[in-house]
Amino acid sequence: MSFTLAEAKATDAADPLRSYRERFHLPEGVIYLDGNSLGALPRATVARQQEIVAREWGESLIRGWNVHGWIGLPQRVGARIAPLIGARPHEVIVADSTSVNLFKLLVAAVRLSDRPVLLSESGNFHTDLHIASGVADLTGLRLDIAPRAKVEGRIGSDTNLVLLTHVHYKTAERFDMAAVTARTHKAGARIVWDLSHSVGAVPLDLNGAGVELAVGCGYKYLNGGPGAPAFLYIAEALQEQLLSPLRGWMGHAEPFAFTDDYRPAPGIDRFLAGTPPILGIAALESGLDAFDGLTIERLWSKSRALFDVFYALMEQRCPELTCITPRGEEQRGSHISFAHPHAFEICQALIADGVIGDFRAPDVVRFGLTPLYLGFEDIWHAVDRLARILKEDGWRDPKFAVRSKVT
Repeated sequence: MSFTLAEAKATDAADPLRSYRERFHLPEGVIYLDGNSLGALPRATVARQQEIVAREWGESLIRGWNVHGWIGLPQRVGARIAPLIGARPHEVIVADSTSVNLFKLLVAAVRLSDRPVLLSESGNFHTDLHIASGVADLTGLRLDIAPRAKVEGRIGSDTNLVLLTHVHYKTAERFDMAAVTARTHKAGARIVWDLSHSVGAVPLDLNGAGVELAVGCGYKYLNGGPGAPAFLYIAEALQEQLLSPLRGWMGHAEPFAFTDDYRPAPGIDRFLAGTPPILGIAALESGLDAFDGLTIERLWSKSRALFDVFYALMEQRCPELTCITPRGEEQRGSHISFAHPHAFEICQALIADGVIGDFRAPDVVRFGLTPLYLGFEDIWHAVDRLARILKEDGWRDPKFAVRSKVT
């Protein structure tokens, strides 16, 4: 496939999503291909944060919990996430971080069965495995970590709970959610899905797939800002059976009754713990505003087109890098990854040239395809600059081998 700069510009001009780019602050001279790790800043977030800090907090002070409805933000923003994942509004709530939500759901779910095994995938994002390890130690389960190709075969009569990430953080490989969920349920087990690299990028239908439990991240494709609050999903039928191991006051049936005993709130509210971080949840709500007027299907359609162009240009101009992301659209998420022995240095050289992707150890450079603000001309220039860096060996400059704390 030959895709010229002129064709890239023409494709952008005809793109029905092109105007959504204006909803984001994108620094001049920068091509941002890391929205799968940290979404770009929505312009609306700046004004909303100024309003909530200066007017709501500044003028209303503690009255803001009632006057401005802060107390209902976890539920309200959860309900806005629900359509993006194929859930009902009362099945999603915003709270804590992905790691904390994983802990809460895993501990709550394993207590519904006396089976001894917690199963997950080797090479999964490491916080998932670390949390799973802690849960296994705490509950007396055996943690079974299986290679991706063997996970389904390991689901059996001893499996209590399965923990999987829908879209792999490194390779972008995607599980068949409906098939794996059905396989798990047929074995009499339950499954928790991590949607961090899926939500806001690929179509999801948790209700349709029979999913009971899931968590997701707020600062990637949802553009909620660095360290944005996460969310958790519990199917309605399971909510009253689960108790959070973190029984904070906001998960109490009557938090302002100030009683010593713990009575869980009805429904998903029982999975709240401490006081909601209002500034962070409000920023996440502004990130969700950027999706107004769009369906995930339209976003996914553009993502597929961006992927095809990126893949073809890389194959033509940068054959030194090996694509490790499946090409099939049902087999992957919305980022594309390449392996190279010097992936770190290449990534740093590319960032210095104004193209921001990221590196994942030991040898992967990863590029996020975020249709809300990424264009085809961006893709063309990114590959053009990468091809030049490779041709001129620009990545060999020793400064590109120096590793910062965050890679």
